[in-house]
This record gives sequence, structure tokens and C-alpha cells, in this order.
Amino acid sequence: MLNRLRGLMTRVMTPLADALLRHGVSPDAVTITGTLAVVVTALWAYPTGHLLLGTLVISAFVLTDSLDGVMARRAGRSSAWGAFLDSTLDRFGDAAIFAGLVLWFFGTGDDRVAGVLALACLVLGSIVPYARARAEGLGMTAAVGIAERADRLAAVLVACALVGVGLPSVVLTVVLGLLALASAVTVGQRMAAVRRQVEAAR
Repeated sequence: MLNRLRGLMTRVMTPLADALLRHGVSPDAVTITGTLAVVVTALWAYPTGHLLLGTLVISAFVLTDSLDGVMARRAGRSSAWGAFLDSTLDRFGDAAIFAGLVLWFFGTGDDRVAGVLALACLVLGSIVPYARARAEGLGMTAAVGIAERADRLAAVLVACALVGVGLPSVVLTVVLGLLALASAVTVGQRMAAVRRQVEAAR
């Protein structure tokens, strides 16, 4: 769903991308800076209960996630390295968000069930892209699933913001449960897709 906004975000980011390039900023520097900002914010704000502040800061950097790609294309410097770096560092950002929630729920958030669900999202969220990457490494495809990364990220950030403005934490607990389920189903779908391709090749 959110991937449909990429065209709009590209148009919005183009002037900023051009300005950064004029000042000698590289796409890789933007990728690394954005990831560091998300990781530091998630691992500070969420464990200390600053859900709204943390979400606002993280969301600002998430919305500019396409900036490095726009810069690379505008500068004619798109490369496999840039794509690899961006995808790899995205995993760090995603993991930090759920790790921050795990720390909060097992700490001052005092909700073991939600903590376990956040941990499940953290683990399954790393398996989902691995399953696809491994399939592609074996010459197959596994680009299936009921929830894409952008949708999962948007769901958890919206839930964090809602709890941050005063809604009961059960809202976040329910969302984490649904995200864990969606991730588990996606892993199953990707495994089934690869299995079908293996059987067809025989």
C-alpha cells in the first residue's frame, strides 16, 4: 500500500536531493545518517517511554528513506552497492524499533505479553527478507506476502504514536500481535512459493 506513494515521495524529495548533491553530500552518507538517527532514537526514546517523540523523529527519517535513492539517480550514481547498503541498513532500523519496544515492555512498560509479541516481530521481521533473499540467491523468487515492510512499519509507528498521545497500551499490543501473525504468514507463503518452484523444476 505505502509503496504506491513512492512516486509522490520522489517528486517531493527531488529538490532536497539536488540541494544536498550541490553541497557535496553523497547518497551513502544520507543512508548511513538516516539509519543512525532511527537506531539511536528508537533505542533511547522507546525504552524510556517517549513513544510519541520517538515516533515523530523516526517517522521523519522513514519518510525520507527514498532520498538516497533519488540522489543516486539524479547524480547518475545508482549502483548495486547503494541498493545493498540501503537494504542492509533498513534491517538495522527496523530491528531497533522493535528492540526498543521490547526493552520498554519488559521495563517500565511492564507488559510481558506485549514484550514477547514485540520480540516475535523483531525475529520474524528478520526472517521475512531473508527468505526472499535466499530464494533469489538460489535462482527463484519469493516476492509474496500479506504485508510488505512499509505497511508493517507504518502500522507499528501509528500504534506507538496513538499510545504516546494517551490511548491504552493494549492498542500497541494488538497491533504487535497482528504484525507478528502477518510476518509468520508471510514466511509461510514464501516457503510455499519456493517449494512450488522446486517441485515444478523437477
